[in-house]
Amino acid sequence: MYPDAGADDQARTMTLEAFADTILPGEKRWPGDRAVAGAATGGGSVASGAVDVLRMPESGMAPALEALADALNDHAAAYAAERGAVLDETVPPFVALSFAHRTELVQALTALDHPEREVWTSLAMFSTIAFDAAAHLHTADAVAGGHPGLTTMRFAPPDADGLWRFPEYSYGRRLARPHPHTTPSGSPA
Repeated sequence: MYPDAGADDQARTMTLEAFADTILPGEKRWPGDRAVAGAATGGGSVASGAVDVLRMPESGMAPALEALADALNDHAAAYAAERGAVLDETVPPFVALSFAHRTELVQALTALDHPEREVWTSLAMFSTIAFDAAAHLHTADAVAGGHPGLTTMRFAPPDADGLWRFPEYSYGRRLARPHPHTTPSGSPA
């Protein structure tokens, strides 16, 4: 699956994928996919590049990802132990949880009274950004490549010159007049 990665890196990647899939589910990438639970049709957060977004230096999350994946697996192991659930030891604990249990655990981690809420909420937000904005790709390339999130939202492709123009107002009416000194390119004068 990740031929160049060490076992720990592969386990952490699977864990982050499983977390992202819990936030915005998608369909399995192949029949034996364990990280993506297959709880929804179409491409979800993982197919949209959630792990790539998390690993971008601009996200600010990259330096913490190893520790976060390890902490998530610790939480999953404790969650399973509390419920007497036996986990498949061939995959990381969070990945071994059913989708329903993953969801329940993430809800607990992001609850208002959880002391680690901010970090888990941040991880969830970046998982969503991958789907909503294809933050790791140039928008024109993402649209041309059929990015799952942008396709689902029916994000309009650019004009032939690569620029976006909207001849019809998105709200069905003009909201404001351009400033009188606005140039033809839309820049302020």
